[in-house]
Amino acid sequence: MKLLPFILHLILMNQPIEQNIPKTYLALGDSYTIGESVPIYDSYPYQAIQILREKGFSINAPEIIAKTGWTTDELATAMNGTQFMSKYDYVSLLIGVNNQYRGKKASEYEIEFEALLKRAIVLSGNNSNHVFVISIPDWGATPFAEGRDTKKIAEEIDAFNNINKSISEKYSVSYIEITEGSRDVKNNQALVARDKLHPSGLEYSKWARKLAEKIYQAN
Repeated sequence: MKLLPFILHLILMNQPIEQNIPKTYLALGDSYTIGESVPIYDSYPYQAIQILREKGFSINAPEIIAKTGWTTDELATAMNGTQFMSKYDYVSLLIGVNNQYRGKKASEYEIEFEALLKRAIVLSGNNSNHVFVISIPDWGATPFAEGRDTKKIAEEIDAFNNINKSISEKYSVSYIEITEGSRDVKNNQALVARDKLHPSGLEYSKWARKLAEKIYQAN
């Protein structure tokens, strides 16, 4: 009879400790992930963290592996030289715009993106429900693309997104579509940063809300 109260005591003692351990979040990508041309707190990873904390989540600041201009192979190379934690509670991946911008082949992107996603899943402790792929925004809708073939850019972005969406479905990870919304910049210049190319904090807030909601639903 004395054993049961002792076990209950252990459970009650351990429960608050487990709940108070902050969650970890790894964001992989390029300029869109670091928030080029906006303060770091306006980037979508940081905004998502703030939203989650408002919901009562205990979560650390995001660990970001990203750089302006990176393609899929360059992100992979950077990851090779990074000492990661053994696992992360959440991992997001947004990559591919520079593959399209530099005219790299879609077939090459398909191979490299799949390899990156598999690594992201491993970093999540093989918890595919806690891996989030974000679609590539359409930079052709921004003022920076003025004078370019924006129809061609949109078609190529859509083709790359068809690839990353298909691969995301293959591995049962969560897919967050933000591309159509990114095209709203044509009618609302407040959605673009001062460089006339990258999203503003207002646009990133839309991505952050979608990501935070997916993370919230995954728990």
